[in-house]
Amino acid sequence: MKKMHAKLPLLLTIVFMLSLLLSACSSNNNSNSKDNSSGTTNTATDNTTNASADDTNNTAATTDNTAKEQEEVTLKFYFGGDKKAATDEVWSAVSDYVKTKGLNVKFDINFIPFGDFKDKMLVMAASGDKWDMNFDGDWLSYKQMAAKGSYMALNDLLPKFAPTLFAKYQEQGTLTAATVDGKIVGLPWTMSMNQRKYAVWRVDLTDKAGITPAVDSIKTIEDLDAFLHKLKEAFPKDKLSRSTPLGIYMERDEWVDLGFHGMGFYLNDPAVKIQPVEQQPFYKEAALMAKKWYDDGIINRDAMIDKEDGAAQWRNGKMFYTDSSHEWVNANPGFADPSYKLSSSLLYPDKKYVNRTALANVVAINRNSEHADRVLQFLDMLETDKTLYDLVQYGIEGKTYVIDGETANYPEGMQTTTSNYMEWGGQWALWKPQFMRPNPAYGKDFWVHEAEFAALPVNVNSPVDGLFISEDNIKNEVAKRDQAVEEFHKPIEFGNAKDVDKAVADYIEKQKANGLDKIIAEAQKQIDAYLASKK
Repeated sequence: MKKMHAKLPLLLTIVFMLSLLLSACSSNNNSNSKDNSSGTTNTATDNTTNASADDTNNTAATTDNTAKEQEEVTLKFYFGGDKKAATDEVWSAVSDYVKTKGLNVKFDINFIPFGDFKDKMLVMAASGDKWDMNFDGDWLSYKQMAAKGSYMALNDLLPKFAPTLFAKYQEQGTLTAATVDGKIVGLPWTMSMNQRKYAVWRVDLTDKAGITPAVDSIKTIEDLDAFLHKLKEAFPKDKLSRSTPLGIYMERDEWVDLGFHGMGFYLNDPAVKIQPVEQQPFYKEAALMAKKWYDDGIINRDAMIDKEDGAAQWRNGKMFYTDSSHEWVNANPGFADPSYKLSSSLLYPDKKYVNRTALANVVAINRNSEHADRVLQFLDMLETDKTLYDLVQYGIEGKTYVIDGETANYPEGMQTTTSNYMEWGGQWALWKPQFMRPNPAYGKDFWVHEAEFAALPVNVNSPVDGLFISEDNIKNEVAKRDQAVEEFHKPIEFGNAKDVDKAVADYIEKQKANGLDKIIAEAQKQIDAYLASKK
């Protein structure tokens, strides 16, 4: 009995200590649950025990708890082009998949036709809409949206919720291009390419008409003008093209369009002196050629107001000629009719031309988004998870694509023009070279060859690549300039002006009166400071 009494206090002490330990563990778990209920936790390393060996690297994209412990939210995304039939079904599957990885989200996926994209995004931002993420680019609304503060600053959020993606951007040095006044406001793509111009035509039609220019035999604007008049003579009742000549004259004179309200500079100018495009000699030359093409039926009568996707018109045989790039000369255009064939000629092959910038395709987070953390967690997962990448880019295997070796092909009976998901617009900003499969448009090593083309001596990086010109001090002036572009420049560019000499002269004076000198002074100051910082 004495021995039993002696052991009892010891036993009670052990039980008491164990209860304290269990209580502490329980308290810690409850604390994590409360922290994660807002959806703004740090990325996790705790859930690796639930992942397969192949997915152990994907846990950086998940939150501290499972999807069941994380409140479900819906992420609203906008992309460009037409919404394909299986989009909602695919993104429902994406939702199911990411939930197994700890990200409790659904997706509301929307598309805006590219012809309306820029204006629609600007209107949505001005009205305070609360979407979460959208596609954009320097050829769409990105620069205006960024200048207006429409996109969320990600300096703190990106490394916290998307550490793998952030590390990739640091390695590549591409975030500088998407930084405005010290704020990271966009997430650029990571591809290398050059979009110097090619003349491209339907060779199946020209062969029938007895017009047989050799590949790369059309090199100048004069060569092209002669060819297009022959093409129009052979097909007098058909719509030929929506392409204007202005860009070709820019290439001829090695002019760099800054993507800043119709301003640019010449590549041979070491001072990088910014100038308005309308005051350049080539502008009037291009206007006269556009007038000639419009009057002669080479530029379609409705080209200036046609909002239909030009790529879709080309694929469907609604255009006989277009100007294009190395990418689409070598990719499969996805013609609706297999009898359609193209041929091409590189214009001004000896002229220097700047490579495409990192801002060509970006995704950005709306400043009013309430779920920026979840968006970034999703993007980080996309950087590391091949299964998720296949789902997002290609869809549901067997329904929207089939695998042939490593190639993602259309299911039997489907092609580009009838695709129910693949090749959706805006996907480019989410391309990941480490996961990209050959597909019907881009064959094996396609992007390797694009990078090789961009590296040719005549293809150069812009001396101001990565510069973002702040508009804070010139908001009223650039607004007036943009309005004049819509009202006066477009008719000149598309050949609609009745008297070209008068139209160009009036346009020049109009822009001067809109505060051109102030715009140039402010932009040049920022350019000079940027160039000085690189020395």
